[in-house]
Amino acid sequence: MEDIVVCEKVSKTYHADHIGVPALREVDLRIARGQFVTLAGPSGSGKTTLLNVIGGLDQPSSGAVTLEGQRIDQLSPDALADLRLEHVGFVFQAYNLIPVLSARENVEFVMELQGMEGEKRRQLSREILEEVGLSGMEDRRPAELSGGQQQRVAVARAIVSQPTIVLADEPTANLDSHTARDLVELMRDLNRRHQTTFLISTHDPMVMEVASRRISLCDGRVVDDQTVP
Repeated sequence: MEDIVVCEKVSKTYHADHIGVPALREVDLRIARGQFVTLAGPSGSGKTTLLNVIGGLDQPSSGAVTLEGQRIDQLSPDALADLRLEHVGFVFQAYNLIPVLSARENVEFVMELQGMEGEKRRQLSREILEEVGLSGMEDRRPAELSGGQQQRVAVARAIVSQPTIVLADEPTANLDSHTARDLVELMRDLNRRHQTTFLISTHDPMVMEVASRRISLCDGRVVDDQTVP
């Protein structure tokens, strides 16, 4: 399978009061197109930092990060913003929906930034909201949706423009166990149906159970990497 993400000797050190705090230590990692990967580890292990570096939200202190053949650690801020817009979908623990927009408008937002024509945006948003089980709720604002429904909107927004990879940071953390399981099964179904690559940071064993590959971090290093038959 083709590798769409390549991290080579990636390190990240944060500085506070002139003291360096290492978050990643020479991480080597390759992720192939179509994989459904979980990133596990205790708090402070570097999971979120690694997601942010792969997604271009943060720059490594050293090492190389390649996404779809481009060295993203060498891009200008404008070029990096364009790459994120075209190739990366994000799902956050806190949903990060725009409260004044409806579910449909939240899903359309990225496509609008991409310059897609209005009628096509509306058609794709209707289709993906139906696919994630929110048909009939297109005009509801986030405050009118449950936590699980809001996260489904976030997943729809992340995947609707067919990104290279979806990065999800603890997407089930604010959900009850039943809603969390439904969400994970939804993401796995979307992965299989669309062959979209998912990389999910999680503490949740139930999320890890459905992964095709399980990576563990500790103290900023990859300590285990298992592919599930």
